[in-house]
Amino acid sequence: MARLVHVASGAILAERLEIARTTPDRMRGLLGRERLSPGGGMLIERCSSIHTFFMRFPIDVIFLDGAGTARKVSREVGPWRLRWAFGAQAVAELPAGTLDRMPVAAGDALRIEDSP
Repeated sequence: MARLVHVASGAILAERLEIARTTPDRMRGLLGRERLSPGGGMLIERCSSIHTFFMRFPIDVIFLDGAGTARKVSREVGPWRLRWAFGAQAVAELPAGTLDRMPVAAGDALRIEDSP
């Protein structure tokens, strides 16, 4: 487990960030879950596009480049949608509404750190 931090503000976007590194974990992502609990999230490595086919709930999405800079931000991505960002190296999926409470914009620096 890790956590996702907005560098400029120090705000923690996800306290419990799962990291999908293996091909099966990356392909499965959040599929099959009923919801993503507050403070939770998933980071999909080596990824520049996502889909929400067969998902049961909306999510907030941040596309990150290799330096941890937000390339694109999508709020409230509902089921049966596609999103992508050129130059993205990873995608953070967060509970819908997270980015309304803690605004993140393209160009913001984010940091992934070990959970305490």
